[in-house]
Amino acid sequence: MKQKLFLWVEDYLFFPNLFQQFISILLLPFTLIYMLIILFKRAGAKPIEFGIPIISIGNIIVGGSGKTPLTIHLAKNYEDVCVILRGYGRASKGLYVVSRYGKVLENIKTSGDEAMLLAKSLPTATIIVSEDRKEAILKAKELACKIVFLDDGFSKYDIKKFDILIRPKEEPTNLFCLPSGGYREPKMTYAFANLELQEGRDFKRVVSYSKDGEYVDILPLKLLLVTAISKPKRLLEFLPEGTTMEAFEDHHTFTLDEVEYIKNEYKDYAIITTSKDYVKLKSFNFKNLFLMDLSLQIENDVNLKLIDDYINLYK
Repeated sequence: MKQKLFLWVEDYLFFPNLFQQFISILLLPFTLIYMLIILFKRAGAKPIEFGIPIISIGNIIVGGSGKTPLTIHLAKNYEDVCVILRGYGRASKGLYVVSRYGKVLENIKTSGDEAMLLAKSLPTATIIVSEDRKEAILKAKELACKIVFLDDGFSKYDIKKFDILIRPKEEPTNLFCLPSGGYREPKMTYAFANLELQEGRDFKRVVSYSKDGEYVDILPLKLLLVTAISKPKRLLEFLPEGTTMEAFEDHHTFTLDEVEYIKNEYKDYAIITTSKDYVKLKSFNFKNLFLMDLSLQIENDVNLKLIDDYINLYK
């Protein structure tokens, strides 16, 4: 029931049916209040210069659109990088240095799933989680990091930075802001980005599959996708037709009861999951667990030199 509600809410936010559109219209007065708050926050912000290049990778819709894969793709090209993120879904609060040059310093409960994935994927970087991004930037400077990648930092108006915004491959039909729709800021704010990238136009996903560290070309016919990412239906296009799905809310921490239910209900199925989910599921000892890895391939005509030009301003 909880999973069905989660999927219903995602449909409401992005691709609503007639009944969901009616609810969306009823909530428009609250959306107006929300937009006024955003407007006043942006108008009153005074961006702080930290003396270090800060590259924010974000979006203006609720949930994921490829921020983590893009961060990995870009950050691996630079030295002395620090990736800073809030750490949604973690059991901790405050600032933690999750990893330092490939050495993981915290467990996944402390770090959260995204930070642990970044730590595993960027062995030459520093990963920090903190609700206070400014405090984390100062910590990165203290650790002698030279470049900061700020996860989901577009709304941090009081930080001077280079803003990259990601547009989804399929634009939502619901154009309203929260709570009437899935936009966190009006769609027109794409114009404020230093660089705008859209899946399908500027980059594409490259999918590969593996099991026990070995790449595989063919997946089993009876396949169950287990995932806790935003907009999980988008993963089905990379999987065989007929794949079954058990989806949980974004950043969900899987419980033993949930895992036992999946093992019993789908005992004849192979399980496939994403890299972000794998860091949480691997400890449950699934017998037939496959990993789908979705990396990014940037199109040749995308001008990433803008990022280098910005970084060079600090040298």
